[in-house]
Amino acid sequence: MSNTTYKTEFWDMIRRGQNLAGQYREMADTTTGTYLLPEGAGNLYNEALNKENLFRRVATIIQTPTLDSTVHAISATAIADWIPQGSTIPEDSDNFSQYGFEAYKLASIAKLHVHFVEDNQFDIEKYLVRDFARRFGKAEENAFLNGDGNGRPTGILNSTNGADVGVMALSATAVTLDEIMKLFHSVKPEYREKAVWVISDTTALALRTLKNNEGNYLWPENSANLLGRPVVISNNMPVIAAGNKPIAFGDFSYYWIVERMPLTVRPLFEKYVLSQLKGYLGYERLDGKLIRSEAIKVLQMAA
Repeated sequence: MSNTTYKTEFWDMIRRGQNLAGQYREMADTTTGTYLLPEGAGNLYNEALNKENLFRRVATIIQTPTLDSTVHAISATAIADWIPQGSTIPEDSDNFSQYGFEAYKLASIAKLHVHFVEDNQFDIEKYLVRDFARRFGKAEENAFLNGDGNGRPTGILNSTNGADVGVMALSATAVTLDEIMKLFHSVKPEYREKAVWVISDTTALALRTLKNNEGNYLWPENSANLLGRPVVISNNMPVIAAGNKPIAFGDFSYYWIVERMPLTVRPLFEKYVLSQLKGYLGYERLDGKLIRSEAIKVLQMAA
């Protein structure tokens, strides 16, 4: 929303509980009564959300306002060919797939003491934007990794609709250098070009200690890359333990996030009045799926 008047009306509603003018009141979500952030705050929220959720940086994001729809994806693997003069151009065998994406609801209530809200020197916009980005970013990332598709997105670690298992570790408690190499090469070269590693901090420490026969570390000190590809730390990833999938590697752009409704907010003043708090309800509607399972491979520990 770029309208300056809407920005003023919105933050007056957030700070003082004033109703928006009629022309803006009609813009509320019909089921939640929440309102979109003004444009400037919306941009700040997206920037903060990118920092909190790795998928917001590496996945493909599709924005569609309908609450249910089918997304069409193409599996294009064919390449151009040299054709002799006068010959027929052969048809490619690209495959089209359809994926149903839901409008799962993610919600949270942020609270502030009335002293902060009523203090005009307090930057309530910056506080709420960052707080909601943290709340929603952490929840989104966890679902995009571990979600089971029941009331939430389907994560890449899901056993049926997630990433393919590239390597089964021989041990339930340790990973070897050879297994890391095998996982790397289990991903096809075309996916390795944009691939990233996703691991927990605990797993990162384990990989930092792996050495080859000459005593050299697999992961060079002070390097953010492992085997030439970036490493992203997420403590929503499982640790190295029996049956877990502690390491994911591949092109995460094949994980699609479908946004039905970006963050919307409304105040809840009466609910916490006896505690001298003011509440703010935030909603999002979205879904996520890995549309090409071979694009990301995981290492799974022995049971």
